[in-house]
Amino acid sequence: MSMEQNMEKQLRVIHDAARPNIDDIVNEVFHDFIELHGDRLYGDDRAMLGGIARLNGTPVTVIGQRKGHTTAENIEANFGMAHPEGYRKALRLARQAEKFHRPVICFVDTAGAFCGVGAEERGQGEAIARNLYEFMGLRTPVVSIVTGEGGSGGALAIAVANEVYMMQNAIYSVISPRGCASILWKDASRELEAAEALQITARDLYRFGMIEGIISEGRSRTAYFRNIKSALADSLKRLEGMSGDALRQQRYDKFRKIGVFNDTNL
Repeated sequence: MSMEQNMEKQLRVIHDAARPNIDDIVNEVFHDFIELHGDRLYGDDRAMLGGIARLNGTPVTVIGQRKGHTTAENIEANFGMAHPEGYRKALRLARQAEKFHRPVICFVDTAGAFCGVGAEERGQGEAIARNLYEFMGLRTPVVSIVTGEGGSGGALAIAVANEVYMMQNAIYSVISPRGCASILWKDASRELEAAEALQITARDLYRFGMIEGIISEGRSRTAYFRNIKSALADSLKRLEGMSGDALRQQRYDKFRKIGVFNDTNL
């Protein structure tokens, strides 16, 4: 690795560490937050934050993947990569929100679900699939924001929403560029080429119609949080008058129309 590449990598690490995480967002965007723990089946997963809060006075359920600002914090939160119990906790809180007619607000920031042996033994694939199925049918508004990394099924498990937004510098992809390069070309060093081919930026996803909007990150932390709060308030205002059946149908229609293909050569 050249000196320039090493410096770029160090700057990227510093930038990622300084980037607001779910704890920062909860503290700055919401009020009266009460964290809730556990999936009632196995344990509590620090990689998935969940609880009840108020947004401009309105009770909401907040769910998000947690990353830290330090190495110790990231290790504690498993670098934002949730285990099955994390996804089951998210689903438990989403069902609770439906019961009490609270909107669900999710924040996505993960490289992907944790793929360790223990996670697989406890049903990682089933937990993610169950979330996709259950979130699609929730009779309460669901809004998701991709704040950093939106990696694979680990991200989608809390992003089946009526409206999905991305921060302007976030990414959202079926697989990481490095993983894609490793599979397609057996060469992880071609990750930049893979990233361009995957088209994973907020602008790309908005052009494809997969997200409802891009949230500007502004020039300060204050602007960052203010823009998130404004986007959420506008989104919930649009959704609040819809019935449970209408919310389910809108969510279904949104995901059914994703994906465009050309069959002229078939």
